[in-house]
Amino acid sequence: MRAVRMTAPGVLEQVEVPTPSAGPGEVLLRVGAVGACHSDLHILDAPAGLFPTPMTLGHEIAGTVDEVGPGVTGWTAGERAAVYGIIGCGRCRACLRGAENQCRVVPVGGFGLSRDGGLAEHVVVPASRLLHIGELDLTQAAPLTDAGLTPYHAVELARDRLRPGTSCVVIGIGGLGHMAVQILVATTAVRIIAVDTSVAALDLASRMGAHDVVQAGPDSVDRIRALVGPPPDGADVVLDFVGADPTVTTARQVVATGGQVLLVGLAGGTLPVRPVADEPPTVPLETMVEVPFWGTRWELQEVIALARAGQLRADVQTFPLADAPEAYDLLRRGEIHGRAVVVP
Repeated sequence: MRAVRMTAPGVLEQVEVPTPSAGPGEVLLRVGAVGACHSDLHILDAPAGLFPTPMTLGHEIAGTVDEVGPGVTGWTAGERAAVYGIIGCGRCRACLRGAENQCRVVPVGGFGLSRDGGLAEHVVVPASRLLHIGELDLTQAAPLTDAGLTPYHAVELARDRLRPGTSCVVIGIGGLGHMAVQILVATTAVRIIAVDTSVAALDLASRMGAHDVVQAGPDSVDRIRALVGPPPDGADVVLDFVGADPTVTTARQVVATGGQVLLVGLAGGTLPVRPVADEPPTVPLETMVEVPFWGTRWELQEVIALARAGQLRADVQTFPLADAPEAYDLLRRGEIHGRAVVVP
């Protein structure tokens, strides 16, 4: 079968590999769609030895069951499924309470991270990782598994502060950010303020339901402050889907005292924390800062339910498998709006 693999650090190429078979407790999934994520770029750029090579990339996977392995129940050939991408140890306290994204044994494990992912014609998946998607289009189902799940998890972490009449600033209206706007619209009654450098991204945010849009630039903090009020007031929640120094700075400068900042993006920015009593602190007093990671299987089930109800839809740009390296090049250059999805 064809697969797009990281054959060495920074090297991504299409190769021919044997088609795998489903073992005990596993299914063989015929891949129908795979989302291309910024996290894949971090994997490609990582130092040698941090991730296995060669390895098939792709952790946002949806497809059709082709073969059911011994001992599998609840799945038959021909059923369509989305893949929960995390594989924890299954035994630690976090995994036992369903928070496999907080596994205390496996640091970052899953498809396209520690084992072959979905950028191939087939992938073997433990049956426990599959969720039914009904008649959802596979190109819509695949992004739900990360681009939908990760912002949903972040919103869940901030749920107590996302009360009617509050405000939420969403920074970065890309693959995750445009889903976050829809999740906030569908599950809260907050005022949504979208921030991005791109006018096209802000137009997308408006179409998805954002109440206000602010183009990132030298005056963006002042423009956000005009909407949320001066300190100690401000945004009740800030979701940063970029995580670079400029966006982290914006986040801490617009959040309210007692607010919450969630750093979802992985662009390497630094958040200074300096508790002081005699001058404005780097982060407002009583502010909570969290670094969300992916989400739980139960949360993915809820994300799929939102999509099946027509309340969550990814803005996708599709590519054939052979063009997956090009899709990642466009993603690296910031030329993908919404989510790039590879269709094997």
